[in-house]
Amino acid sequence: MEVSAAGRRAVGADDPNVRAMTRYLAPVLTLAGVPAGLAITGGDVDTIMTLTLAAWLAVFACFVRRSPRTVLVVSLLLVAGMRGADLVGSGWAWPATAAFVAVVLAGGLRFAFVAGGLALAYGIAWDGFVNQDHDGTWALAHVGGDALWLAAVLAAANAYLSTRRWQHEMALRLEQEQRQHELDARRRRAEERVGIARDLHDVVSHTLAVVGVHLNVALDAFDTDPEEARTSLRLAQDVRGKAMSDLKSLVDVLREGPVESLDGLDRLVEQVREAGLPVSLNEFGERADVPAPVATAVYRVVQESLTNTVRHAGAQRVVITLRYAPASVVVDVQDDGTAPETVIDGHGIAGMRERVAALGGALTAGPGKAGFSVRATIPYGGRG
Repeated sequence: MEVSAAGRRAVGADDPNVRAMTRYLAPVLTLAGVPAGLAITGGDVDTIMTLTLAAWLAVFACFVRRSPRTVLVVSLLLVAGMRGADLVGSGWAWPATAAFVAVVLAGGLRFAFVAGGLALAYGIAWDGFVNQDHDGTWALAHVGGDALWLAAVLAAANAYLSTRRWQHEMALRLEQEQRQHELDARRRRAEERVGIARDLHDVVSHTLAVVGVHLNVALDAFDTDPEEARTSLRLAQDVRGKAMSDLKSLVDVLREGPVESLDGLDRLVEQVREAGLPVSLNEFGERADVPAPVATAVYRVVQESLTNTVRHAGAQRVVITLRYAPASVVVDVQDDGTAPETVIDGHGIAGMRERVAALGGALTAGPGKAGFSVRATIPYGGRG
């Protein structure tokens, strides 16, 4: 799984899930986990000192988002000091688990590894040579448990960070592919326009010439041979109809930009699934009843919503629901990620809203039941 430098820079401390973990979970889990861990490992020498250690580490954890490396160093020093003073009886690295995770999520895996290694080396030296209450076997067993815990924590944090970076990279690639798709389509149309002027000249000139000949024949035979006049007029009408079809084809080529259809939704959903995000597409009604301009708007709303989810929400699942009614279509994209506290209309949301409004519809975007929700209603009139 390769991730570009841009992907590594874009994901980390600015990820919504990371912000939530460092802001709320780190202090709470530290305050509850340290006393529980010391009780399980037999290190609760003095309950007051245990709670004091937990409280200070929780306070430090409140600042991990701003200065994760400093918080990790200070936390390890505090743990080492209290262990050395026999105020707590176990743990050299694991009480600072929240700080280790924060450092890894901020991109400091090597720093966390070195800091943890130094803490464990100091711990085995202290327990094995300074502290005479236990032998070397006891020291290796306890520090070994610390090392295993630390390795598991660092591996899990790094795996999560790599997954989020990969998802962000896939979202960027999805955007680039869509942009390249549009550029290629426009380039093809630009190349086609080179011959369109000649085609228009040929169609119009030929049509006018042929129609003119038949009209002259009809005019000359109008009084003397009405049947021949009617035949010439019918031929002129047939030529005119064929010319209209040719002109319509040329006008279709001149349309600006690629025209996306609802058939492209399956391919779009599959691309996002390949990015590691499960997507469910539910449709009610008939796709065929939706006019082309509305179908294009629906496609763009779904595309932009999925891109935003992959890049920003940190979601585990997305559900797309399309309801085709006789007079309108309703688009609902709901993820289970982290919704922003304040929704700002960036270019993506503003573009979706403008596209939907141009067709007489309305779009809302904001926190939903379990994450972020985008909902659009686009009318297109009933069919008689």
